[in-house]
Amino acid sequence: MQRQQLEFLQKWLHSKNRKPLIIRGARQVGKSTLVELFAEQHQQNLFNVNLERYPELSQVFSSKEPEQILQQIEALPRMNQISNDMLLFLDEIQAVPEAIPALRYFYEDRPDLPVISAGSLLEFALSEHNFSMPVGRIQYLHIGPMTFTEFLAALGEDKLYNFIKNYELDQEIGAIIHQRLLQLLRSYYFVGGMPEAVAIFADTRSYREVSEVHNSIIETYREDFPKYAGSRNLNRMLNIFNFAARNVGIKVKYTNISKHDQSVTIKKDLELLTMARVISKVIHSHCTGLPLQADIEEKVYKLLFLDVGLMNAICGLNWRNISQLDEIKLINEGTIAEQFIGQHLQASLSETPNRELTYWLREGRVSNAEVDYVIALEGNIIPIEIKSGATGSLKSLHQFMGTKQAPVAIRFDASLPITNHINTTINIGKQRKQISYPLISLPLYLVERLNDILI
Repeated sequence: MQRQQLEFLQKWLHSKNRKPLIIRGARQVGKSTLVELFAEQHQQNLFNVNLERYPELSQVFSSKEPEQILQQIEALPRMNQISNDMLLFLDEIQAVPEAIPALRYFYEDRPDLPVISAGSLLEFALSEHNFSMPVGRIQYLHIGPMTFTEFLAALGEDKLYNFIKNYELDQEIGAIIHQRLLQLLRSYYFVGGMPEAVAIFADTRSYREVSEVHNSIIETYREDFPKYAGSRNLNRMLNIFNFAARNVGIKVKYTNISKHDQSVTIKKDLELLTMARVISKVIHSHCTGLPLQADIEEKVYKLLFLDVGLMNAICGLNWRNISQLDEIKLINEGTIAEQFIGQHLQASLSETPNRELTYWLREGRVSNAEVDYVIALEGNIIPIEIKSGATGSLKSLHQFMGTKQAPVAIRFDASLPITNHINTTINIGKQRKQISYPLISLPLYLVERLNDILI
């Protein structure tokens, strides 16, 4: 994904109708590093202003006059003169929210000056101000944690990286490659995709040191809440933050989060964390047609956390635990695998109009049916299950395929790829129905190839 992001920035820089760019993403997913790397690769003079260091600039940006703003920035300690060949980078823009609406005036009055900003928890800051985003005058780039293939590249596993990137369905995967990828997937489950955690693991291969990085990142988030939560209750926000990490893939019931707070209050906290991409919703869709988001029930959803490594850290899975777990058992662990797949599906949808993930749920008096994820691809509805059992255990998937218009179903597990043609009988009401459909089973490490495999 980082390679794609750098390509995006290059196209943005040379666009004839370039707009100020806001790079959005959760804390410590590498927003600032991406800009610095881009400037270095393209030999751009980077004028970096960290707005957390200069809160007094709020009055300056309130003027909405780009020339005055630039003059005041140049007057800051140790700042050079801003020239036309520079790339102006307003980092931590959420610390000076007044800078956000001012971006439209850079677009209108200084289109010659490329402006990039980056911010975390923007919605926390915006919720306490009465101005709106300058719609139509700015552009967004959303980034998240490093993917599994980026993790492989960071570890110097270039052959395995290229193997996944070029994999085609029905291509044979040798036993050694398969086992190596499962071992590295196990490591990714623990390390996750936060750049600092990946970097320390690439240097040391030490789970202990990764745990220390995770603890530091988690503490950073907890310290951020008082800065940006405004009038919202800090302890309640922290409880919801922890609840989300410990309840991935489970339908949300507000009473399970707090029996003392009103549902509308908890919902608002969840919305802030969701908009800031610390957590995300997977919303139930009836899946009767496309787009899937047109057929959702917004009140019925489950949660994903920002990163699988941070999720496991909050849940108490430390480096000692992971060293003692059976490899296959760990790879097939339901909650961790569901977070891993969801995290990567989100990465693949990050720049599409319909970024929200959906799933299918049918609640009955006797039993429920649930499909982990449902995505739209090339005009088709595609159900996705994450399972460790045999095909006979896919009862929910059978129900879905027997009642929805889906040409193929996907299953992720720890096994080698295989395509089965499923023939079975299901109950629909009081009637029995014979169904038949293709089921493509893929190892979890191939999730980033899903779109190419199905197209």
